[in-house]
Amino acid sequence: MKAMILESLGDVKPPDAPLRLVQRPEPVPAPGEVVLRVTRCGVCHTELDEIEGRTPPPRLPVIPGHQVVGIIDERSADFRRPETSTTTDPQAVLGKDLTTGKRVGVAWIASACGHCEYCRSGQENLCPEFKATGREVDGGYAGYMTVRADFVHPIPDSLSDSEAAPLLCAGAVGYRALRLCNLQDGQSLGLMGFGGSNHLVLKVAKHKYPASNILVFSRNASEREFALSLGAAWAGAIDEVPPEGLDAILDTTPVWRPDLEALKRLKPGGRLVINAIRKEEADKELLLGLDYASQLWMEKEIKSVANVTRQDVREFLQLAAEADIKPDYQEYGLEDANQALLELKQGKIRGAKVLVI
Repeated sequence: MKAMILESLGDVKPPDAPLRLVQRPEPVPAPGEVVLRVTRCGVCHTELDEIEGRTPPPRLPVIPGHQVVGIIDERSADFRRPETSTTTDPQAVLGKDLTTGKRVGVAWIASACGHCEYCRSGQENLCPEFKATGREVDGGYAGYMTVRADFVHPIPDSLSDSEAAPLLCAGAVGYRALRLCNLQDGQSLGLMGFGGSNHLVLKVAKHKYPASNILVFSRNASEREFALSLGAAWAGAIDEVPPEGLDAILDTTPVWRPDLEALKRLKPGGRLVINAIRKEEADKELLLGLDYASQLWMEKEIKSVANVTRQDVREFLQLAAEADIKPDYQEYGLEDANQALLELKQGKIRGAKVLVI
């Protein structure tokens, strides 16, 4: 099979190409796994951070990619059909109700231990043994991949492969972040940054909270125009003063300044939710200038988002199908993955980027 592999960390910049196209044997499923024939894989900003060394280092060499849509091609020899299974774990039953030829998705969460306090309480995203697709295990920048059967997600028929791929990370983690905002219909929501995740959050928020105004902050004028075209009530620069105070703000940027601006824009009791896997070290000294009176007082809150659970992914896919929520996207060939990553780094973003395998 063809695969794009990462063998060493480095900058994504021309003429460097961090990912190398290689031929590899098709993978063989371990116990409890299925083999997917990959059809699409979304390109995520997290992959940029992994490749350039800003997050915990991936296993090397590794095949990146954690927004994967594929067809079940093979099941492990110990695979048990639901009618013969004795498990009472609903997540495991969902995983075992699979047949060859079924279309499924794979998200950032590749596995969790299943028995720690976090897994038992539905917070498997916080499991100390959490493994990420495309980081600890090979991902979807390839013709085939293996995955634990209980960590795949059925794809609704109304979504095409290219539409479904970005929903598995950008959409699912955005959905989790929006839930953590604790927004009520009619309350105002701010979105800091407007890339692959927040353009989907806007679509979800307009469906779930039709009486709410959604205001978008972005340094990029074309992204602000895009936000208005999708129904944002207002769009301005990161440091621009919006026409109203905000009950919640969701930040997806990798820098600190938007958070400081966001805290100024929150109403009393408002909540800032930071949906970012990392923040730039270079500007962390800005936090020393945090003004308690204007930015934190009056019971304002800051909440972070960490990864996703299987429940997040499955709930969001169902919501997307029911509400006809689909991403805007651009398609690339597998061999053009480096170009897609470069354009992502350069800010050439309108919706999501998807590799056609």
